[in-house]
Amino acid sequence: MDDLLADFLTETNEGLADLDVALVKLERTPDDGETLSLIFRLVHTIKGTCGFLGLPRLEHVAHAAENVLGKVRDGVLTVTPDMISLVLMAVDQVKAILAGLAASGAEPAGDDSELVDALNATALGKAPQQRAPAPPAAAPEADEAAPVLQPPAEPYPEAVQGPAPPPAPTAPPTGPEVAQGEPIAAQQTIRVTVDVLEDLMTLVSELVLTRNQLLQLARTQENSGFTVPLQRLSHITSDLQEGVMKTRMQPIGNAWNKLPRLVRDVAREMDKKIELTMLGADTELDRQVLELIKDPLTHMVRNSGDHGLERPAERRAAGKSETGHITLNAFHEGGHIIIEIADDGRGLPLDRIRTKVLANGLATDAELAAMTEAQLQRFIFRPGFSTASVVTAVSGRGVGMDVVKTNIEKIGGTIELKSVPGAGTTFTIKIPLTLAIVSALIVAAGGERFAIPQISVVELVRAQNQAGGGHNAAGTSQPVIERINDTPVLRLRDRLLPLVNLNDLLALGASRGDDSGAYIVVAQVGANLLGIIVDRVFDTEEIVVKPVAPILRHVTMFSGNTILGDGSVIMILDPSGIARATGIGGGGGASKAVSASTTDQRRSSGLTAMLLFRAGSQQKMAVPLGLVARLEDIPRDKIEISCGAPVTQYRGKLMPLVALSDNPDTDKPHQPVLVFNDHDRSMGLMVDEIIDVVEDRLNIELSGARPGLLGTAVIGGDATAVIDTGYWLTQAWQDWFHGAAGTANRDNVRRVLVVEDSDFFRQLLMPTLGAAGYRVTAAPSAAEALHLREAGVMFDVIVSDIEMPDMDGLDFARAVRAGGSWAALPMIALSAHADPRDIEAGRDAGFTDYVAKFQREALIASLRQCLAEPIAAA
Repeated sequence: MDDLLADFLTETNEGLADLDVALVKLERTPDDGETLSLIFRLVHTIKGTCGFLGLPRLEHVAHAAENVLGKVRDGVLTVTPDMISLVLMAVDQVKAILAGLAASGAEPAGDDSELVDALNATALGKAPQQRAPAPPAAAPEADEAAPVLQPPAEPYPEAVQGPAPPPAPTAPPTGPEVAQGEPIAAQQTIRVTVDVLEDLMTLVSELVLTRNQLLQLARTQENSGFTVPLQRLSHITSDLQEGVMKTRMQPIGNAWNKLPRLVRDVAREMDKKIELTMLGADTELDRQVLELIKDPLTHMVRNSGDHGLERPAERRAAGKSETGHITLNAFHEGGHIIIEIADDGRGLPLDRIRTKVLANGLATDAELAAMTEAQLQRFIFRPGFSTASVVTAVSGRGVGMDVVKTNIEKIGGTIELKSVPGAGTTFTIKIPLTLAIVSALIVAAGGERFAIPQISVVELVRAQNQAGGGHNAAGTSQPVIERINDTPVLRLRDRLLPLVNLNDLLALGASRGDDSGAYIVVAQVGANLLGIIVDRVFDTEEIVVKPVAPILRHVTMFSGNTILGDGSVIMILDPSGIARATGIGGGGGASKAVSASTTDQRRSSGLTAMLLFRAGSQQKMAVPLGLVARLEDIPRDKIEISCGAPVTQYRGKLMPLVALSDNPDTDKPHQPVLVFNDHDRSMGLMVDEIIDVVEDRLNIELSGARPGLLGTAVIGGDATAVIDTGYWLTQAWQDWFHGAAGTANRDNVRRVLVVEDSDFFRQLLMPTLGAAGYRVTAAPSAAEALHLREAGVMFDVIVSDIEMPDMDGLDFARAVRAGGSWAALPMIALSAHADPRDIEAGRDAGFTDYVAKFQREALIASLRQCLAEPIAAA
């Protein structure tokens, strides 16, 4: 509280100095409405702040003066010299009280009733009954800080005489927040405009550049007499630069001042008990960043209090304390500021999010089934998305979190969330320390140098082209550049990243046709990744950010410019602007398709990336891109025949090839192949032409008419056959799933929980069950499945893998049968091992049926039987 009082003393004394001048000016020009408004605002501000800090004596005097000025502003009273004198006396009394407050840390004792009565009488249009006496001939020395003006005719008592040094308070102040016991000295400060600081920063940066040039010249001359003075100049320049930077830095606590009051208001409005804890308030960051995060922080704390925390009765029923807790924490980490907003409330309502997603048409049942909890939770950042059932004065209109995400990403930051049902939610914001001086990676393209903010750079890779095979001398896999419909993409650790060639984007000259050995900057764009191809990578430097000239502000690829040590002016690239300019993440065509190819990106958007191709006919076919490990263009002479079937040598092993068409096109010199792999097995599906990657909802409307096809869906506006990947896998390896594939029939819509730790198998199973008419929810582990039970989510049947890490399927079945809302649900076990001993162990654990992977026909039949005739728990 001491810091708050010190700031109050500084600002109030500045306001009082302005009041003296303004009141004298108003006396000379009573009709000056602008001056009157200024006076009223200053007095009103003092009064309001006094009430907030618990300073009743100051508040009463300021309030009485405000009443008089309010009547003048409303035209009820006219300005007279006597009135101005009376208001000036009130100003003097405020100064005297402030002097005592600064000396002791608390309001001095005193009686201001006669002054207040006189001000109130004037406000009512009545002449005061008494007037203040003339000041004594020899005022005490302490009174000089609060001089008394010549009063009107009649005397006032001591209240306005600029009292002698204030006595020690006889009672504690009313406000509980007022610190006592230690004197509080108002800091000696001077206010300057931000423009002055910006100009000073510019001059310092120019000084740094000149210093660097002089040092470079001195290095070329041996035994130069300038060496020692230049070294001294260098140290002084560095200290000066650091000092100027400090003028821009402010504690993040300045953005938190309103949050305690906000939390208090939310608690009263929502009938809750809330405790706010703020940690790291002294963490400093650039004032520009501070201004930009104030509103996002306010909205997120309000959401935690409104949506996150429960009412006391609900918390008691859940075994929690009646008081909910919100924790705000800030700290430095690697040149960034990390801000955490955490609550111990109910967590995000996953069921309501799913319902809202379906109602808004943001995803289908099959797409939701393939999402993890984290991907599902990110829907709260979509515009207009809200799970609130009632619109309140606090929230529920579906606006806010999308704006929070957008504003944070505008300053190069990221926002992540983690929510556990029943335990609470934590938002983690990562933002740059400053927007004025940043660490940047210097790159070159087309003979020009550019800077990329280091906060956006995830990693640097040296890629190989597809023809190179993607292997180095040691035989290990390297990042590979592939092409989809002539659009380059980067295969990086089994993820496809969209690529942008900086030469082509900025028209810096023709880029080389061979991408082997290309330098790629992998940049973070929101929750997505983008690869930027450059010609050369230099080093990282601390750069001074200068705003883009007005003539270039329409070019969104640049966020500013800077001057390097050699005097060169270079542009600062904005990865988010590059993504927007190329259509990635919001445009159309192939670029948009490639940007959606990463599995996490597709799921978070509620869409599925589908690889389109042709095989043996003009009809388009599709497969979920997440199932495809690689796209290969194998030379025809590399395809051999073994045991009557085509194979190729692939990564040191023989890979079986399966032709999707009965009449494959063998005239082309290269064979397009879709490579699928799971663990140590691979197979290649030979197609005629790879068309594109598109992002769409996978909603299979017609069942497959023949084996190998799941059915037909509208993808990219065209009727497209969706292949049954499981069928083709077993054509290459009959024991891939220890079974054979079949056809599916539709049944009534029922909710199926699939518990499977293999991401590959989950993505394979989801379209299969979705095409059979089931609403599927997937859990990557038994623990996450049990979390759903604790959250009250219900299903009609559970399908679980047996072999899983941590908790295997047998232990999971026993946990389900031990009690709770799922105890009587049918449970179907999936396993690659289906001998009688395994089946008996599964039934003993509580499984209703046992199906070997991947016997789709048997699984569908088992589902239909279990749902038609539920079997009680074992």
